[in-house]
Amino acid sequence: MSYSSEVFERVVKENPNEPEFHQAVKEVLSTLEPIVTKNEKLYRDAALLERIVEPERIISFRVPWVDDKGQVQVNKGYRVQYNSAIGPYKGGIRLHPSVNQGILKFLGFEQVFKNSLTGLPMGGGKGGCNFDPKGKTDNEVMRFCQSFMSELYRHIGADTDVPAGDIGTGAREVGYMFGQYKKLTGLYEGVLTGKGLAFGGSLTRTEATGYGVGYISAEMMNGAGNDVSGKVVGISGSGNVAIYCAKKFKELGAKVITVSDSNGYIYDENGINVDVVKEIKEVKRGRIKEYADIVKGAKYVDGKRPWGEKMDIAAPCATQNEMNEAEAKELVKNGVKLVAEGANMPLTLEAIKVMQDNGVLYMPGKAANAGGVAVSGLEMSQNSIRLSWTFEEVDERLKGIMKNIYKQVTETAEEFGKKGDFVTGANIAGFKKVATAMLAQGVV
Repeated sequence: MSYSSEVFERVVKENPNEPEFHQAVKEVLSTLEPIVTKNEKLYRDAALLERIVEPERIISFRVPWVDDKGQVQVNKGYRVQYNSAIGPYKGGIRLHPSVNQGILKFLGFEQVFKNSLTGLPMGGGKGGCNFDPKGKTDNEVMRFCQSFMSELYRHIGADTDVPAGDIGTGAREVGYMFGQYKKLTGLYEGVLTGKGLAFGGSLTRTEATGYGVGYISAEMMNGAGNDVSGKVVGISGSGNVAIYCAKKFKELGAKVITVSDSNGYIYDENGINVDVVKEIKEVKRGRIKEYADIVKGAKYVDGKRPWGEKMDIAAPCATQNEMNEAEAKELVKNGVKLVAEGANMPLTLEAIKVMQDNGVLYMPGKAANAGGVAVSGLEMSQNSIRLSWTFEEVDERLKGIMKNIYKQVTETAEEFGKKGDFVTGANIAGFKKVATAMLAQGVV
């Protein structure tokens, strides 16, 4: 049995009932074989793989808050501080009923390698709570965020751990958390990213993840001697990532035909109107089916995901495991040429294999959706030097980072005899930097 397989078996045994975490570890370790085999004695002697799959710290705490009826509610909060070998822990705070320790460990593990790929000095972490901001008033959200931060503030800081937004955690929630952190510590520092522009936020941060998916897709197409312009794009999700992914693809000359939410998807053969989606989801906080009532000719498909439609490019931007093997086969049958993950681990392992076996250009989320954390890193830089860059400056830096990620991924895959395998390229490229730092810093 290989060293990687031994460590994976240990992960499954010691972390029961955490399938998403098992999936993420398996996906990474299985592709690290070329570099692990090459350096097996060094890595075994240092127990490197055993250490890299184990979070440095997991903090779990209760979050009591009072709703508008005066009833006390209690949620469970977490912060997974995964790896700080190359910088302060960095990763979002997810507020969603599905949040549990296993999901946050999978997200934190992925974040380690994603942050490494950006080239910025950021370690990996993730946090969250099983609180659902949907249907809550602003005052209820504020009281929850203040309670959440009343515990979390002890464990974070500008040079320690810098959380950010994620599913359920937008500018409103980040603002409330930052205000409470500032009150409790007396510090005005870049401890959270995704802040409002009036108090230390960065231009382009809102657009960053979606834009990054567009930029790296363009690089992938160019590398294959093709072009994004004129292509038909299917996107899942209708939140921040999906909206700005659609906007960037449109700017690049493509036509986006689908968006979705947890209830179903919209198909618009004339091209999705991003402004209408923003009005529904960001202003009204409604359901995507309302799009069909507003835009003539659009249709709403209830209870399904958009992967049965014909498209050249698929950008899953909703959530983990949203595309299974059968849906992947349907996409291949319909002629899909490229898949770039806007969400974290949206394809199952079986779906990934379908893409790779059929020659589809497939870029995993740790590379394709790294634009968000990249601009979070740029926000940290601006906070540290007490300066704000223009939208154009940040966007140009983002574009450069995504180009460099594509370059790292392709060159690393080729170096280890896996030309065109972007999964192997991304995992090894991200791993190499973290592993080098861990070995240099000793057994800590």
